[in-house]
Amino acid sequence: MRAHLLNWVLLLILILSLMPLPNQVMAKGIEQAQNPAEKAKALLPRLTTAEKVGQLFLVSFKGAAITEIDPIYTLITQYKISGVVLSAANDNFGHPDTIIQQTINLNQSLQSINAFPVSSTLTTTTPIPQNEYIPLFIGISQEGGGPPYDQLFNGVTILPDAMSIGATWNSELAQQVGEVVGKELSALGFNLLFGPALDVLETPRIEGSIDLGTRSFGGDPYWVSVLGSAYIRGVHQGSQNKVAVVAKNFPGNGGADRSPEIEVATVRKSLEQLKNFDLLPFFTVTGNAQNEISRADGLLAAHIRYQGFQENIRTTTRPISLDPEAFKLLVNLTPIAEWRNAGGLMVCENLSAPAVRNFYQLNNEKFDARLVALNAFLSGNDLIHLGSIISDGESDSLTSIRRVLEFFRQKYDDDPTFAQQVDQAVLRILTLKYRLYPRFDPDAVLSSFGSGEEIGISQQVSIEVARNAATLISPKAEELSSNLPNPPRINDRLVIFTDVRMYPQCSQCPAQTLLDVDDLAEQIKRLYGSQGSGQIWPANIVSYSFDDLTLMLNKKPNAPPIESSLKSASWIIFAMLNVDKNIPSSQALQRFLTERPDLFQQKKIVVFAFGAPYYLDATDISKLSAYYGLYSASPVFVETAARLLFKEIIPQGALPVSVPGVGYDLITATSPNPNQNISLFIDLDSEAQTGTPKPTTLPGFKIGDLLPIRTGIILDHNGNPVPDGTPVHFIINASGELVSLPQPVTTQNGIARAMIKLTSAGIWEIRAESYPAKQSDVIRLEIPKEEVQLITIITPTEPATPTSPPSPVPTLPIAEAPAPLPPTPHVLNFLDWLISLILAVAIGYGSYRMALFLGQIRAGVQSGLAAIIGGLSAYSYLALQLPGTQQILLRLGTLGVILVTTFGTIVGLALTWLPRLFKNRQSLFASGQRSGSNSVM
Repeated sequence: MRAHLLNWVLLLILILSLMPLPNQVMAKGIEQAQNPAEKAKALLPRLTTAEKVGQLFLVSFKGAAITEIDPIYTLITQYKISGVVLSAANDNFGHPDTIIQQTINLNQSLQSINAFPVSSTLTTTTPIPQNEYIPLFIGISQEGGGPPYDQLFNGVTILPDAMSIGATWNSELAQQVGEVVGKELSALGFNLLFGPALDVLETPRIEGSIDLGTRSFGGDPYWVSVLGSAYIRGVHQGSQNKVAVVAKNFPGNGGADRSPEIEVATVRKSLEQLKNFDLLPFFTVTGNAQNEISRADGLLAAHIRYQGFQENIRTTTRPISLDPEAFKLLVNLTPIAEWRNAGGLMVCENLSAPAVRNFYQLNNEKFDARLVALNAFLSGNDLIHLGSIISDGESDSLTSIRRVLEFFRQKYDDDPTFAQQVDQAVLRILTLKYRLYPRFDPDAVLSSFGSGEEIGISQQVSIEVARNAATLISPKAEELSSNLPNPPRINDRLVIFTDVRMYPQCSQCPAQTLLDVDDLAEQIKRLYGSQGSGQIWPANIVSYSFDDLTLMLNKKPNAPPIESSLKSASWIIFAMLNVDKNIPSSQALQRFLTERPDLFQQKKIVVFAFGAPYYLDATDISKLSAYYGLYSASPVFVETAARLLFKEIIPQGALPVSVPGVGYDLITATSPNPNQNISLFIDLDSEAQTGTPKPTTLPGFKIGDLLPIRTGIILDHNGNPVPDGTPVHFIINASGELVSLPQPVTTQNGIARAMIKLTSAGIWEIRAESYPAKQSDVIRLEIPKEEVQLITIITPTEPATPTSPPSPVPTLPIAEAPAPLPPTPHVLNFLDWLISLILAVAIGYGSYRMALFLGQIRAGVQSGLAAIIGGLSAYSYLALQLPGTQQILLRLGTLGVILVTTFGTIVGLALTWLPRLFKNRQSLFASGQRSGSNSVM
């Protein structure tokens, strides 16, 4: 009877164990799919029309907290929007002292509301039931450098802006900055980053027009590609692939002469010109990306117009984000098309930006949010940022956004072609969300937030960038010692002028300065005053703002006593930011140099540009003793300026953009340095890559063979590898006859390679030129009729032209081995479950047989069941991805499943046998005591 009972119990356990478990492997077909695209395809048919339409839109909202009566609550819970974008302008961030925890709380609230809506308090004319949980996008633009282009500038690490990274010419530093961005944004709960900007700053606006300034990596497409790709790689790695990167501003805003947020700029360029210049960085991070982790998840379509886009100079496109014909031409370009086919997402820039409304007004078109959004979607955008859009004649954004969503739903139901386009866009959106969150589980999404302790503590990378970016713009390095033979001395008087600008974190927050009037002075006092090395008297330093200087230049009666300070000064130091015609005081330096030369004669004038370096013209710069580029205004850059002033450090950076004022042309700077000798090598794996080449016997070459040769790394004028595509000519002399290759070869990673066919016997000499670098090693081959006897590489003993002091050769950014993808945990599958089941049942059955042998049938049944339950419970712990399981699966894979299941069975056996053994021991002890008592009696 007992044996039959045991058989039925074991059979019941087996049947129960075969039932689906609530985890990503044994659940619905969606969760069975391991590929994000497959999961998205499985989920799409389950969505209602309303859910599909909602996934197309991002919105903005006011405030740093959410209640059930807020419009954003309605849009999330009832209209199933895809996500939100947070910004300082919308007061989404609170007081600087509590901003980190407040931001975490806000983002947790957003995801919680999306997962667990309280619909009983809501009213709507078209209620929408919650069918599927889809995590929200929570986006932010965080460009670096502090305000105004960092939305968060309190509590987080203030990182360098793009141009300061560009001035380092170092992809490793770009990646490290991206890693900090990714780590901190992910910890705060953001999963969508608008950036980096991949605009190539072609023509700097020295007159003070609003241009990209330090928001661009530089003016060379190759280096913008290298640094932008590294930055994206860093964001993915730092966030552990939990932050999606939307690179901007597609197809390139580098030629614009006004802020894209304020007014739609018109750039005179054809599609062919864009392909050869502005679009190259976007190609590099899409279809031409080195690897998946360096690939952008999305591209932000900019509100920018092009004149002569299709070669007709008399035609001008609409804003690219709203022009179906122009947009189609761009996204059908091969690298973009390949990326799109692999799930790349096109995102429309904020449609509520003043630039868009102004464009419609200038064209006498009514601004109807429904038609504007429809234009953006039909142009080819997948995800549309509505912002806080308000149609003409409507009073609030909630009304306009609801009408947009309802309009799209109706069109989806009525128009099959439109519905198909919506489905394709939603599929891309879901695929990206599945990349971020392999399981659409609220607990998994909320558990990805950090504690806040890991935020704001990564200043070391900013220090490295500041040291490597600092650039001596004027004079040349060899002339600096005559202009400024010594740093300031103890009795010298210093007058410092600082461009002070105020930015509040929120409308109710106290205003903060990007550069404070005393920042540079305080760094000097700390390092070189009585608190530091004692090289300067703190009392001899006086600071004024550019506003103060403007008052003096305007001869205002309330101007501070600047003239008297200047008359006694030995040094006049300026800390300047970008020149902006809308900020009159930003032009105080130029005015001072032009209007008051009497106040700076026989004095040392040093300018530190904490913004873009190109606003001073040649006449202005000729009046300066030294002009340095720092590019960013965070405290570490101000400290670097102080160290430069006192000659404690040597500037390591180089200008990443053209600066007409000093005759610095970026195209020339990135061309091969004529004062170098180009190394040549036989391109064999066994060929030594270092040391002095010597006559070497190599595997025999004979007439008709192909001789592989390559150059060493060809350097530009700044000591960096030349950009990809730099032409190199191999000049071949075969027994006195010049033999040319069919066409010049071009460099990749600074190196050019060629295959030369040996067509005749005799002496062959091969050298290389890459204009204007004309000197190289010479490879000399003596080829008899049978096979080559000797190959000699001859290095010139004397350069044809005087050489410059050797520059340190940086590690070539693109030549690095592609960064490995972050390891992904082992995904449980049916085989893992089967192994776990068999193992648990086997151990349970073994325990039962052992107990049966000992004559303890009841203990055997109990222990067998406990072992099976313990083993399957342990497996369920893994399947549910509870704390600690990711590391186990990452390191051990299926072995981890076996070990965890075994551990569970052991726990089950222990819980059965240990109490029984303890009870038996007590019984034996009591029996012994009774026996002892009886013997005494």
